[in-house]
Amino acid sequence: MSASQPGLDGETAAEQVLAYHARTRHALGRYAAGPETLDWSAQPDPFREFCGAPRIDLPLGARRLAVRFADLYRADTVPVQALCLDTVAMLMELSLAISAWKVFGPDRWAVRCNPSSGNLHPTEAYLICRNVPGLADGVYHYLARSHSLEQRCRYPRALPAQAELRVGLSSIAWREAWKYGERAFRYCQLDTGHALGALRYAAACLGWTLTLDADCGSAQLTHWLGLDREADYRGAEREHAELLLGVAAGGARAATLSSHASDDPNAWFGQANLLDPQPMYRWPVIDEVARASRKPPTAPVVDVGPIPTYAPRIGGSDAGAVDLILSRRSAQRFDGAGIQSRESFFCMLDALLPRRTTPWDVWHHEAHVHPVLFVHRVDGLTPGLYVLPRSTSAGDSLRAAMRPEFRWAPVPGCPGHLPLFLLAEAHAGKVARMISCHQAIAADCTFAAALLADFDDVVQSAPWRYRQLHWEAGLLGQVLYLEAEAAGLRGTGIGCFFDDACHELLGLSGFGFRSLYHFTVGLPLVDERILSLPPYPALESA
Repeated sequence: MSASQPGLDGETAAEQVLAYHARTRHALGRYAAGPETLDWSAQPDPFREFCGAPRIDLPLGARRLAVRFADLYRADTVPVQALCLDTVAMLMELSLAISAWKVFGPDRWAVRCNPSSGNLHPTEAYLICRNVPGLADGVYHYLARSHSLEQRCRYPRALPAQAELRVGLSSIAWREAWKYGERAFRYCQLDTGHALGALRYAAACLGWTLTLDADCGSAQLTHWLGLDREADYRGAEREHAELLLGVAAGGARAATLSSHASDDPNAWFGQANLLDPQPMYRWPVIDEVARASRKPPTAPVVDVGPIPTYAPRIGGSDAGAVDLILSRRSAQRFDGAGIQSRESFFCMLDALLPRRTTPWDVWHHEAHVHPVLFVHRVDGLTPGLYVLPRSTSAGDSLRAAMRPEFRWAPVPGCPGHLPLFLLAEAHAGKVARMISCHQAIAADCTFAAALLADFDDVVQSAPWRYRQLHWEAGLLGQVLYLEAEAAGLRGTGIGCFFDDACHELLGLSGFGFRSLYHFTVGLPLVDERILSLPPYPALESA
């Protein structure tokens, strides 16, 4: 759907997307429309499965990969693993699998390698395999609960050729809407960005690269993954196709997927389970914005340009990459007196710069998301408001859009290639807390970030890029999560913030720049009453 095509109500797709975003803003006087009450005992099933589909149990083997976290950013330093069933299992184990079970009193819940808003996990993953040793050609759904693959589709036998693997992601919006109402579509897209980052880091542990398929349209991907099969989803919540990734071992870029499953209906298996038998609310605007932001096939990439040449990454952790990825958690509380070193702060920001290394080599587009930083307690830095433009043109655009009294001063001691600027000196803990829906973590952290997107021009030119702006913000969040763990700290993403109050603070008006996601980093306070149990005890004892 192009920006000029009419939508459901006679609006263009871009107008529908912009209207949705405006409608789902949180304001100091009101929150976006959401449920008035929640029954946690009736929470939707967090795991999609396909009853009757053949299932393949995957082994646990990722801890055999002796890779340092710092090596993931350096090309040709990680041994390339062969593409086969065991390594596919490692890819999923390090990206979308359960990383632990948590127990507190009578309550038991799973945490996963890929973070999610409210731990609700709307993201589903599918594998498209050809000539992968140990896997028959076809489409598979990854079931995180049991670390297994469900075969959704069988392809006709292919001629002997190079092994091919692709990963498709979809979203089940109701998992988020059940709790968050109309704003849930935003959170689904942020979670897709986190999953994209989790997959890229996991692939890097195997010496693999990922390529985002820029040609694949939403309808095409929906068909390839079987999401348009009415009979298979009868009575169950539907899924929105998000993106397709090509996996390449050894540094080569994966080819664009040019073939798909047989149209023979007998080649498909399984019936989708119903996640919520008694939904209390309906949010039709989510389906409307999902349709308006569907990507057309072979859409031109409008803003690929030369990636800025930055100096090599500074710092980097010698910690084991696998242990760090599997131990990633979202902080629930921070020590309000915790102090972060200046070196680790610069290292985290440096990891956000777009380079042709992990994870940014998966991203086709010019950087459109730029952090504004509320620095509270970073040793050697003046508390205040800072900004990190992530493209060569963004600095001038942000300066023109923000308050004219902002200083835009260089930061003493900052590495020369890091485009970090001090906007205003201030003890901004109370302001950060207020903007982040009065959440204490935004003040108790060492720093908080509001991720601003170059919004209006991008969405007006290509409404499907609305999703991609959120993916980019989620990808930034995934980098910060892992960099925080590497520094002995912890991160937490914040989807609840007062949009207008944030923009007013920065002097922003209109839709030129919009804040899409907030993030915090700090010294965590761990609740020792919560027990942590192994994710797959049956597999670990096998």
